[in-house]
This record gives sequence, C-alpha cells and structure tokens, in this order.
Amino acid sequence: MKKPAGRNGSAGRNGDSGRSGPPARPSNRTKPDAAAKPTAAGRGRPAAAGKSAATAKPAAPNRNRAATRSAPAAPAAGTVRPRRSKVTGTNTLDMLDPFEPQRLSKIMAAKGLCSRREADYLIENGWVRVNGKVVDELGAKVLPTVTIDLDARAKNVLGKQVTILYHKPIGVVSGQPEGRYKAAMECLSLENQADRKTATPFQPAMLKGLAPAGRLDIDSTGLLVLTQDGRIAKQLIDANSIVEKEYLVRVEGELTDRGLDMLRHGLSLDGEALKPARVSWQNEDQLRFILNEGKKRQIRRMCEIVGLKVIGLKRVRIGRIMLGDLPVGQWRLLTPEERF
Repeated sequence: MKKPAGRNGSAGRNGDSGRSGPPARPSNRTKPDAAAKPTAAGRGRPAAAGKSAATAKPAAPNRNRAATRSAPAAPAAGTVRPRRSKVTGTNTLDMLDPFEPQRLSKIMAAKGLCSRREADYLIENGWVRVNGKVVDELGAKVLPTVTIDLDARAKNVLGKQVTILYHKPIGVVSGQPEGRYKAAMECLSLENQADRKTATPFQPAMLKGLAPAGRLDIDSTGLLVLTQDGRIAKQLIDANSIVEKEYLVRVEGELTDRGLDMLRHGLSLDGEALKPARVSWQNEDQLRFILNEGKKRQIRRMCEIVGLKVIGLKRVRIGRIMLGDLPVGQWRLLTPEERF
C-alpha cells in the first residue's frame, strides 16, 4: 500500500569561547611535575511498525593500551584513576595513556570540566589547581590521573555562560550566513525572546562566543542549540556523544518491511556504516527518527536510499530537552535546572 502524499503531519512542510584573558604573569607558585534481522518484504506500513529497534551499545574503548607498553613506570601511590567523563558519559580518559603526560587543557576537557580554550583562559588566570598546587603556565603537561580542582572564580565564569534554545524556521542557517539567508545568531533579539518576562532579558553580550552545538539544515525546522559553554558543546557534538536527537519526518513514497529494517540498522553513508537508529511510524505519512549521530542531511539521505522522499522534517528533542510549545522563530534560555 502506497503512502498517501500531502497529508497533514506535525512536521509540516519544513525541511532537515574563546575568551582572551590578560597575558600570563610571572609566578613563583609551584607547578606540577610533568612526568608525569531479515523480514519478508511487503508494501505499506507493517503491522508492528510502531516498535523501534534497540540501540546497539557503542564499542568500549581499549582499556589495555597502557599494559602493552614496554616496562612503564608505575604511577605513584594514591594517584586518582581516570574516571568516566561527566559530560559525554563515555570513557574519554580511558583513551589517553595514563603513563604519558598530556597538556593540562586537554585533560581538563577530557574530564568534562570545560573546553580546551576555556581551560587555557582559566590556567592563565591561575584558577586551576593540580594535586592541590596552582598551575598558571599555558602548555603545562600532567598525567591524566592527576586531581584537578577549579577556583571559585573559575566556576563563576563558567556558570555565567548562556545556552539558547531556538525554534529555527525554514530558510535560516545554523552557522555562517549564506547569501540572502540569515544565520541563527542574527535572529536572536529581545523581540523574539519567549521567556523575557521570567528570565534574563536579551543582552548583546549573550552573542559573544555563542556558537551552534550541531546543525539543522536550511530546509528543516525545530530545536537548535546555541551555547557559550564548551562543556555543553562537547556533550552534544563530540564524536563519542550518546545524546539522542528526535525528529518527526513527513514522507512520500512506499516503504517495505525490509526498508524499515534498513532505516533502523544496515545503511551506510560516505562509505561509513551508520549507528543503529530507532525508527517507527508516527502516523500514516510521518516517521519518527531517534538518532545519536548527525551526518550532513542524514535522514533525507537515508530515506532516499529506501525509496522515500522527505517533504517535512522537524527536530523535537535533544537529549532530555524538548522543543515543546516554543513558537517558530522564537528562543529561550536553558535554565540551570535543565540538563541534556
């Protein structure tokens, strides 16, 4: 049975920090030691199409790399083991050799404390302690197993960074402006701030260092995140990110049982296999996609492979943050209580 074209769906006809601190000042403070399934094909909507396939677990990183090195020196007693990143939920630190010193800014980013650029700013201002000792030298190297603490001033700076949730309309690009098309950042003002009566009103300073954390195609609408916070950007766009993105996709064409299975798992783009996706029918002509990756025009290209044409695409959720009733073209601030 062919899918009817042009029926109403909630997707609509819509398509898919660096701060510069003051120069480093001389310091005689102590620095850390640097050592340191196939199904029968059929036409139309399958009976059990509403059920989604389980998402496969990502491959665990190699935890035994250090063990294969020749005669490594044992770490000092009492050192802190690499821990799971609080930002991505992945074993980011486990991908670093625990016996080989790395740049302090890199370790801070791996631990989910901030972005590397933000780390350089905090280090330069003397707001970072390694194993209890202040480090203010850019480029300082430490072992991934050290304990890193931030000064209250550093936490205050990071805490003031804003994250904006924008209901991007069609015809607005996520990043840099393209010809006559505006960039999302150019569309942010007090006039279209949905929460201006209950949250901090728009200020020009909110645009400084603001960047989209991911993209949404010019022909698509829905939730777009822009942030000054490198930790949130890493959480959403890191290669190892496990944050889900949910889309409502209105389609034309016919979809076989086999085609639906392929959308869920088995397709490749640009010579690379796609991660498993959860795909189900939302209504007679609209699919729901839940992905945890975001290749360029991924859903449109996936649908094209199985014989479908996308005529409307709307992103309705990123992680635990829902688009909700935020009107098209308006934005609001992420609240301190909200987490992706």
